[in-house]
Amino acid sequence: MKTSLIILAAGKGTRMNSDLPKVLHAVAGDAMLVHAMAAGATLSPERTVVVAGHGAEAVTAAAQSYDETATVVVQTEQLGTAHAVEQAKDALAGFEGTAIVLYGDTPFVSPETLQEMMRAAQDADVVVLGFKAADPGRYGRLIVEGQSLERIVEFKDATEAERAVTLCNSGVIACNATLLFDLISAVGNENASGEYYLTDVIGLARARGLSATAVTCDESETLGVNSRAQLAEAEAAFQSRARAALLENGITLQAPETVYLARDTAIGRDTVIEPNVVFGPGVTVESGAVIRAFSHLEGCHVSRGAVVGPYARLRPGTELEENTRIGNFVELKNTTIAEGAKVNHLSYIGDAFVGAQANVGAGTITCNYDGVMKHHTHIGARSFIGSNTMLVAPVHVGDGAMTGSGSVITSDVEPDALALSRAPQVEKPGMARKLRDILIAKKAKQQRGS
Repeated sequence: MKTSLIILAAGKGTRMNSDLPKVLHAVAGDAMLVHAMAAGATLSPERTVVVAGHGAEAVTAAAQSYDETATVVVQTEQLGTAHAVEQAKDALAGFEGTAIVLYGDTPFVSPETLQEMMRAAQDADVVVLGFKAADPGRYGRLIVEGQSLERIVEFKDATEAERAVTLCNSGVIACNATLLFDLISAVGNENASGEYYLTDVIGLARARGLSATAVTCDESETLGVNSRAQLAEAEAAFQSRARAALLENGITLQAPETVYLARDTAIGRDTVIEPNVVFGPGVTVESGAVIRAFSHLEGCHVSRGAVVGPYARLRPGTELEENTRIGNFVELKNTTIAEGAKVNHLSYIGDAFVGAQANVGAGTITCNYDGVMKHHTHIGARSFIGSNTMLVAPVHVGDGAMTGSGSVITSDVEPDALALSRAPQVEKPGMARKLRDILIAKKAKQQRGS
């Protein structure tokens, strides 16, 4: 079935007490809006329309950074959910297929649930996503008779009998796009809030003799975020599910509750992750790697058999090939570490290539930034970089070459050569004692003066 997405993202989120639009607050390293777009993207939609309002420019940037083909329309007045969906009408002109309405502040609706809704849409004119609520509270209620959804009643307008119903409305709807906008055109605002409710399309459809049904999902998928406390709850819920999935898939987490994952973290089985590791967006770890304690990874790829940390930081653009070793207090950025190479201690390697089986000594730094531009450092295969070497980029160290400890390397080094760049050591006998006596006397004089 042809599908398009309409994602509502116009809310200001007053309870967030933030200058940032509500849907751009992050869960697991990505904006909630991106979570909704990613779930919808599994349906291969022909078009994606994001309805923005408050902070529309920032919402547009976030939406199009995830999907550059997404269309963003602006709801200048917030007059209700039906009014918000109607803003997408022009962007979906000529589209013949099913539109699914999602919410940018409800990040956990699963691809499997959306696929189930699409299957139900083959037999029903309108499909609504519902859930059994442990505490129905102020949710809208789904009034169902058999397999037929008769109507949705908002809590403010519900009778006591209707409020006793526990099947609640998530707000997610699937419907033929042309029919959806036709139904919305008939929605009024004669209700307790004076708003145009998207939920009214069910009653309108049934009045026309059209069919409606409900698909249900676990309540956790429908978690909406309207406050910082709920944002924290959403983060905790995501992390709990993601950790459980890793354990189920054969990954060892020594202290699961201390490991934090991103929406798109991918880890192969038989990987071992020690306590207090943080994965930012864009990380892939292949099978059999070891990520040691207190390491931070983002935007990087770690190959089979690599060992990272403890206390290592892998920044975007880092590529670790098989059986590499990255040790404590090492930071890598935009760097490839070839097979079997080691950077074990207290080093910064940025904008660089480190060849196979190379060994980079403690305290080595690639001086890659001149204040305006970044420059590349090449460290050849089997080379040995002595401790506390400064490699002033752009510079090329040939295969099998060595640098002496404490050297500042400013020009290319030939293969198999030894490069030394140090000031000569000068020793002055007795000078340390004389200098110490002078300083002690000076300090005593200052104390007497005070």
